[in-house]
Amino acid sequence: MTKKKNEAIIKKFQSCHEIGKLLTSTLDLNEILDHIMLKVGDLVEAQNWSLLLLDEKTNQLEFKVVVGIKKELVSDISIGLGEGIVGIVAKTGQPVFIEDATNDPRVLRAVDHRTGFSTRSIVCLPLTTHSRTFGVIEIVNIEDMHRFRQEYLPLLEILADYAAIAIENSQYFSKIKNLTYTDEYTGLPNARYMHEQLERIIKQSDGSKEKIAVVFMDIDNFKYVVDTYGHLAGSKVLFEVGQVIRANLPNEHLLCKYGGDEFVIIYVDIDQRKAVSYTEYILSAIRASSFLLTENHPVKLTASFGIAMYPDDAKTKKDLLLRADHLMYSVKKTTKNSIAVSA
Repeated sequence: MTKKKNEAIIKKFQSCHEIGKLLTSTLDLNEILDHIMLKVGDLVEAQNWSLLLLDEKTNQLEFKVVVGIKKELVSDISIGLGEGIVGIVAKTGQPVFIEDATNDPRVLRAVDHRTGFSTRSIVCLPLTTHSRTFGVIEIVNIEDMHRFRQEYLPLLEILADYAAIAIENSQYFSKIKNLTYTDEYTGLPNARYMHEQLERIIKQSDGSKEKIAVVFMDIDNFKYVVDTYGHLAGSKVLFEVGQVIRANLPNEHLLCKYGGDEFVIIYVDIDQRKAVSYTEYILSAIRASSFLLTENHPVKLTASFGIAMYPDDAKTKKDLLLRADHLMYSVKKTTKNSIAVSA
């Protein structure tokens, strides 16, 4: 090996080490994937390659990084474990090298048919750490497989190890973050999440004519449910009520579990009339529902609501929440089973 070639290889290994440090310095999955996309081409002589991640819920591999073809051509393609070369590698956790893939029955031709690409050779490496495979890197149509395995494969394997660690860390961080923002009984976003999002929504609406409605909701006679059926049943009721509200709330609006038996709804870009209309629909759905159907005597419920508008009723997050809470309690202490708004 010539001195010049040796120096080039050392430089690539040093570059790979720097990439490793870069990958493990962030917990944001999109940043990790961007780093991989930018650097694989620097380390490895390959014009066509992709990175697929495994969705643990569906056990399907999805294209996250695509180089050499348009990503939109394959972004909706999912590949099952054991399906095609990438599926085999994801399932076994073992790399696959195919010098001539022309007639290999394991090759999934659906991608070629979609893109017009012609797969002739494949190198596929698992992204594995702690005995878990998170995805695969697939490189296709390598001109000189022997040279690739000698000069570039060791670099790619190091990169794959770093990438797997970075992706695992990102997923753990995402799960922990999700727990800090999720109510344990209902699975809905919690009060911490609500406060952060409402602050953001108010800032975004400043300077525009966009109005925001904050709705406080409290289940009527919830103490009776707990005293009659017990705390576990009470927790189940909170979950079931949350499901009813969510099913009757347009997706663009936010539902959060606030505390005790209270929920908060944030309607974005809405006037008071429409906010009342949406809330009446939710109240009707709660009235019409039966809860704790597994018990001998299912429960019928009602709820009390208070609606405050930004910026008409209050100009700060704190005052907006206080106003909605006050309106809700005005219903709670009188008629219940109704909705209060500012005059």
